[in-house]
Amino acid sequence: MKSLSFILSGAAMLAPGVLPPAAALDTSPPISDAVLHRPWTGQWIECAGAPQRDAGVYRFRKVIGLPDKPERFVVHVSGDNRFVLHVNGQRVGAGPARGDKYHWRFESFDLAPFLQPGRNLLSAVVWNFGTDAPGAQVSLRTGFVVQGDGSAEEAAHTDATWQCAPEPGHQPWPEGALELRAQQYFVVGPGERLDAAQYDWDWARLPETSAPVGRWTAAVPYGAPSPRTITEGPGYALSPEGRLLVPDPLPPMEYRDVPAGEVVRSSGVTVQGGFPASAGATVPAGSRASLLLDRGALLAGYPELVFSGGRGARVRLTYQEALVGDGFRKGNRNEIEGKHMVGLSDEVRPDGGAARVFHPLWWRTWRYLEIDVETAEDPLTLDALRAHATGYPFEEKARVDAGDETLGQIWKVGWRTARLCAHETYMDCPYYEQLQYVGDTRIQALISYVVTGDGRLARQAIEAYDRSRRSDGITSSRYPAAEPQYIPPFSLLWVGMIHDFWRYRDDPEFVRAQLPGSRTVLDWFLGHQRSDGLLGAMPWWIFLDWAADFPAGVPPQEPDGQSAPITLQMVSALREAAELEDALGDPHRARVYRARATEAADAVFRLCWDERRGLLADRPSKDRFSQHTNILGILSDALPAESRGAILDRVLAAGTLSYRDGAGPETAAARGGLTKASYYFRFYLSRALEKLGRGDEYLSQLEPWREMLELGLSTWAETPDDASRSDCHAWSAHPNYDLLTIVAGIRPGAPGFRTVRIEPSLGTLDRFEASMPHERGLISVSYRRQGSALETRIVLPPGLPGEFAWRGVTRALQAGEQSFRME
Repeated sequence: MKSLSFILSGAAMLAPGVLPPAAALDTSPPISDAVLHRPWTGQWIECAGAPQRDAGVYRFRKVIGLPDKPERFVVHVSGDNRFVLHVNGQRVGAGPARGDKYHWRFESFDLAPFLQPGRNLLSAVVWNFGTDAPGAQVSLRTGFVVQGDGSAEEAAHTDATWQCAPEPGHQPWPEGALELRAQQYFVVGPGERLDAAQYDWDWARLPETSAPVGRWTAAVPYGAPSPRTITEGPGYALSPEGRLLVPDPLPPMEYRDVPAGEVVRSSGVTVQGGFPASAGATVPAGSRASLLLDRGALLAGYPELVFSGGRGARVRLTYQEALVGDGFRKGNRNEIEGKHMVGLSDEVRPDGGAARVFHPLWWRTWRYLEIDVETAEDPLTLDALRAHATGYPFEEKARVDAGDETLGQIWKVGWRTARLCAHETYMDCPYYEQLQYVGDTRIQALISYVVTGDGRLARQAIEAYDRSRRSDGITSSRYPAAEPQYIPPFSLLWVGMIHDFWRYRDDPEFVRAQLPGSRTVLDWFLGHQRSDGLLGAMPWWIFLDWAADFPAGVPPQEPDGQSAPITLQMVSALREAAELEDALGDPHRARVYRARATEAADAVFRLCWDERRGLLADRPSKDRFSQHTNILGILSDALPAESRGAILDRVLAAGTLSYRDGAGPETAAARGGLTKASYYFRFYLSRALEKLGRGDEYLSQLEPWREMLELGLSTWAETPDDASRSDCHAWSAHPNYDLLTIVAGIRPGAPGFRTVRIEPSLGTLDRFEASMPHERGLISVSYRRQGSALETRIVLPPGLPGEFAWRGVTRALQAGEQSFRME
């Protein structure tokens, strides 16, 4: 048998892997009042005899006749787990966006552009991945539903006039994730298998008769859907599972053509120029081939493989962020020698037909894509490999320019990271989990506010966490999710998210609606406060940071809790909540929060301050110390104002956690030093610099990101470890936020960003230009050093006043352009 191997590289491409700007257009049509407030006429439908919850892929179709091409034909569509809708063979859209049982999303589409006079084919592929479904996928029962918006669209209602057929040719393939799951936590769903001999290649062809033929049978209705906002009828009792429908508040996700990559290594086959975009590659009969592709930068998208011939062959596509060596070590991501692929795989079994297409149902994440081929008696031609990028349609409106190439790269890589982790929810990572965790999402939302000015995805997240709350008060750590997980400190960060939204978005009614949930969270924590003021032992996972000295991310505690950093997180949340209550809620509760915050902060200083080291210890026994506790002590005002600067000096002197530290066996605690903050928690270190007016030191703290650039990462990694699982974690993308808020110094001057305060911290830079979107328009700044003076040009949008501060001097700012010199 012959051996074949080739790899694609994006190194020669223009800006490989960068997602171009995409206007965040809300293209969803208006929804009629009847759809939102009355029981639907369209029914949930399923295939006759199909299992309700087991894995399966199904096709639904209906032919409707129209006398003329309509100007408007709006339908509302949902499914379980998911669907892709086509009209006359053209892709219309997909969904539903993830939610939960009582907030099950439906998508709205105007089909008019796809319709024609006469007979039209409405068709959908619907799938349920069963027990292999993604960890973020809530599921109740396989089904599909279409509701027309009004009388003109009644013909589209799902009922027994629709037809259904199983699709045995395209099925989930759990084997495609087995090798990866044996080594890493991986919960994004199974691989998929295309068996071309069993696939219905005529699914898009208009049937000659309305009667079911072949595999097709009449669909089986099993219940009337109910909108959550129903005001007529018995509501959820009409739905067998009690599932309540809500409109998807987000714009459609992108589906945009991008390059798949270039060949960088091959064996056993002659690769023609232009492959895979415009030229094919033929694998001879009776041979084996292994093809590895490199885009040069990470992508979240749908691969599309076009192939011909090759009856009896097997093709495997495997996707990964990076190639690995022994022990899952990655090294320089640009280097491939001596490394191999361990990743999620799909399988294709050709039937000998021409121009067959494999397109997975769910998107993949890859920089490297390996294609393994084993042919039988016929050669197989790989005609093309295409890719379609997907993600939330954020538009990059902010910019920074310092004339510094490395800072420019840090910005670009950070924005790519943030974009790849933003879809119909925020996601911790696009490859391994695709789950919306509070700790990650708080940082992602802030990046979204300042880079795009779009707060819709953040609203979705804040509301999701509110809906996730347990009966005893705390939120889930990640939501939506099929299985609950609880990290109590993340509930405190959710309170912080509400406070962040209050600062950046002018929507007080939305913030006010979150206050009841925030109260249950804080009541839960106050119920765990000991008589000495510290938090006692708490159930669930007390995660703080993936620091080398924190087993499973949990900081040191005494047998009855008494964790200084977790107590300080509560202090910060109480003080943030007090501001919200004063402004929008209950002033009495605000006073209680401040009193309890002071009590807890005083307890941390009294019980955990170590006079000899001049630092807060992680617990009263004073045997462990960390950057985390002292950063939080500064942020929560638990430390005397006069000593905070010296404490921050000691925190900074401990250095940064690098790849070398992450891979080493000796911890900071073993050396008697400070446990170092990871990429994630350095976000809070930046806030400490900002709080103490030491933003000029910020740029020197970017060494970990410079190190990642040197290692060839195209997105920011989860942790500083050469065997770090995820190469794309948006909690590490906070330099994009910091460059705008610390270096450029653009920050809200009042709740709702109704005024702006600009206080730059240029460090060693001689010039810096930046812009940040605001609900009223764009804020632009330009700074030039002239000796000890600062030449400044600022443009504020209409209706936005503010102030500028520099070296203790402030001056008023007005809407419009202004230039001045500060000595």
